[in-house]
Amino acid sequence: MIYLTLFLTFLKIGAVSFGGGYAMIPLIQDEVLSHGWMGLEEIINFIAICESTPGPIAVNMATFVGYSMAGVLGALCATCGVVLPSFVIILLVVTIITTLLKFAGVKAFLNGLRPVVVGLILGTAITIFVQVVFGVTSVLESTINFDYKALIIFAVITGMSIGYKKITKKVMSPILLIVISALLGIIFYGLLV
Repeated sequence: MIYLTLFLTFLKIGAVSFGGGYAMIPLIQDEVLSHGWMGLEEIINFIAICESTPGPIAVNMATFVGYSMAGVLGALCATCGVVLPSFVIILLVVTIITTLLKFAGVKAFLNGLRPVVVGLILGTAITIFVQVVFGVTSVLESTINFDYKALIIFAVITGMSIGYKKITKKVMSPILLIVISALLGIIFYGLLV
């Protein structure tokens, strides 16, 4: 039954993921591909959509995948599955956190998780960049489909963000960056096709 499979798959992802939504993306990608629910290009598109919509990216991904596989009930099952472990863990942590943080082992455990989380996020970013800009979907793939339009959009958005921060000493609004990126996408992929 697809509803139970969606719930259990996203329950597993939610239970073993540390570091938030971005750290969950590789796990979601592996699970979705291994179940054959969608292809890599669809997953990349979902990541872009999830990043542009309000809410945590992992919850949005679960909702989109669940909906694409089994409609509204599938979305509900996948979303509940990915959220339930965090909800239960936070309830437990809140009740015992002050006691646990006194132990050196707990602090060491949390300090040990930080580099892993950074690595997962960085690995996801590099993977998506290589897939979008170079069209490489596998290490074994020998063909490269370079997308200069994606690289130009990336460079413009990165340059704007860095320039804005240097000039104003503030971070540019992610919403504004998403809107500008969407407009550049319309220009480069819609008008200049």
